[in-house]
Amino acid sequence: MIQKQIFFIAVLLAVFQIQAQEKNSNYRIGLSYGFGSEFSNTDYTFENHFYKAQLYYKIKETKNFEYEVLVQPEINFGKHQLLNFYFVKPEAPNYQQKRDEYTRLKDVREYVLNIGFIVRKPIDKIFSVYVLGSVGPLITDTETERMSKGFAFADVLAVGFTASCHKFQFDIRPSLRHVSNAGLGSSNAGYNTKNIEFGISYQL
Repeated sequence: MIQKQIFFIAVLLAVFQIQAQEKNSNYRIGLSYGFGSEFSNTDYTFENHFYKAQLYYKIKETKNFEYEVLVQPEINFGKHQLLNFYFVKPEAPNYQQKRDEYTRLKDVREYVLNIGFIVRKPIDKIFSVYVLGSVGPLITDTETERMSKGFAFADVLAVGFTASCHKFQFDIRPSLRHVSNAGLGSSNAGYNTKNIEFGISYQL
């Protein structure tokens, strides 16, 4: 009797597993880690690393492409230093004090909510490539010569490469990132960085 019950439960679980595989969700959740630095220049340095939680939703699939929306809460840890103190003009109030302050190495923390759109091209059942564009609000906790403290925006353009294994997807994503406050603060030169990101996601 016990053997029959075990056999029945095993068959039932197998049926549920087959149904789950046939009814894959359009949602995926994931995590990623990335790092980067500024483009080479003589004015400032900026190095960063960041962590993201990710929610993907596939909105459409055609013969050749897949289209997805991506929501990414992010925390970004940066280190910034002014190299060219002439960036702070003599006509600025307390310019000498600001030059002294801004040329010191600073820790910059950003809290970001990026919303993106992905166009994906499957290569086969395992590999795919995609283009991602995203934009979102952020709060920065540190004032620098390039950015006022407080509200700003992060814009990201990326190309990604993925490999799938069962319901898991592994991701490599080089990107370009621009941060500025759209003139909402007194300083708005912003930062431009090149980054690379590594992620893993799971299909629900």
